[in-house]
Amino acid sequence: MTAPLLENDTPVGSTPPDPAAERRRRRAERYAEAAAAGWKVWLVKIVALSIIDAAAVYAVMVLAGTGQWVVAGAVALIAVGVNVVYLTPGLLPAKYLTPGLIFLLIFQIFVVAYTVYIAFTNYGSGHNSTKDDAVNALLLQSQTRVADSATYPITVVERDGVFSLLVTDPVTGDAAVGTTASELEPVDAEFSGGRAVAAGGYTSLDFAGIVANQGAIGAIAVPISEDPNAGFLRTTDGSNAYLFTSSLTWDAAADTMTDTTDGTVYRDIGTGAFTADDGSELLPGWVVTVGADNFVRAFTEDSIRGPFLAVAIWTFAFAFLSVATTFVLGLFLAIVLNDPRMKSRKYYRVVMILPYAFPAFLSALVWAGMFNQDFGFINQTILGGATIPWLQDPVLAKIAILIVNLWLGYPYMFLVCTGALQSIPDDITEAGRVDGASVWQIFRHIKFPLLLVSVAPLLISSFAFNFNNFNLIYMLTGGGPRFADASINAGATDILISMVYKVAFVGQLRDFGLASAFSIVIFLLVGVISYIGFRQTKALEELN
Repeated sequence: MTAPLLENDTPVGSTPPDPAAERRRRRAERYAEAAAAGWKVWLVKIVALSIIDAAAVYAVMVLAGTGQWVVAGAVALIAVGVNVVYLTPGLLPAKYLTPGLIFLLIFQIFVVAYTVYIAFTNYGSGHNSTKDDAVNALLLQSQTRVADSATYPITVVERDGVFSLLVTDPVTGDAAVGTTASELEPVDAEFSGGRAVAAGGYTSLDFAGIVANQGAIGAIAVPISEDPNAGFLRTTDGSNAYLFTSSLTWDAAADTMTDTTDGTVYRDIGTGAFTADDGSELLPGWVVTVGADNFVRAFTEDSIRGPFLAVAIWTFAFAFLSVATTFVLGLFLAIVLNDPRMKSRKYYRVVMILPYAFPAFLSALVWAGMFNQDFGFINQTILGGATIPWLQDPVLAKIAILIVNLWLGYPYMFLVCTGALQSIPDDITEAGRVDGASVWQIFRHIKFPLLLVSVAPLLISSFAFNFNNFNLIYMLTGGGPRFADASINAGATDILISMVYKVAFVGQLRDFGLASAFSIVIFLLVGVISYIGFRQTKALEELN
């Protein structure tokens, strides 16, 4: 038999617990639980920060070793900021915002800033390094073997993935080692048969290793002194080296490069290359700041301005026509399949969105095969063996692009319009019918304006997407056919973004500076168009 209980479950005759003491006990339990979990969180935080700090220290050392002090300083500041944020009590909003801000800085702000910097330089083919590297490259590429050169016994050695020549002096018998990037330096070596065969810290290559890497070994040119005019040691068989000298002579004091074969003097006139009096240049050159020259070239040189304007006009036309055609077809299908009298609507809707389920780049490749002039399905099957040059004729290629983009884009518009139509209350359209409005009047004056409230921002974003629809253009036509009179790699079906890619990365002449200038122009165009478009859509908000 149990003792009777009071209202607070305390047995009769016992002392009720003190409420304040109970609250203190529960608070102490919570503190103990928090402390038990807190040291685990603190340990995870310390380990994570240690990894970040170690990576930052390594990055700073590498960047400082290559002379990139600005980037090294930025990495150090970011690392210090992360430690301050996560080791300082409080600062809860900063703890959540810091990762996003770092990614924003790296993948957005830095990329944009670097693109702007490149747009004001001559960075590209023949101008992609420093002046010292250009001087060494010019001297190396114009070398000829000295007729009475002594024979230097060598052993090919390797350290940290870099091949070097272990050279035995034919006069003194001393050993020295050097690479293309550094002149010969004395080294303690092991000798066999009067030839240095091994050196501390280096791995000597056997015959199989030399054969496997003969291309890299044949490209080694070791300066014999700090003066690049003194010549270089090169090998053709991996066992002996010979002295090569350049037909160009570098005069550091006068800052000139002289061709000893004809006496032509090339000077640094500030264009990033040694230039003769007749305007001819020695390449490779080096990167220099050219100001707004890339923008001036884009709008003043006929061989660039003409293709650029043609591509820009087609880009606007392509984006507008793509949005218009996909929206019209998508809206039409949405209206038809939104009618309750249509049977099996859900099955038709599944079929309508199938093109949206396939990767766009894969669909573009399939359509490219179907449009093939000689073997394509369209010419051979649908058109009965015709040889229509769909992708070779400028006009037909543009039509083909619009057809393929209609196939790829209408499912998206169909889904958007279906959702927008279903969100319109039925009582509004019913009121229109009561007032005697026809089906067309209800659609034009009621449904369509309300539809635009939801769809207009998406149309603007679709325009911006098609403005930069690189995959379709590059996979279907490659931007071709190419303009015959253009000095840049651009074609009749290129849009601005594909033209920028081809100017920067396709072909022998790659002009990163000009491509970056084009990128800035595209950025400004899309920004202005988006701003104007969203300003105009505010008028539609009054319909809500």
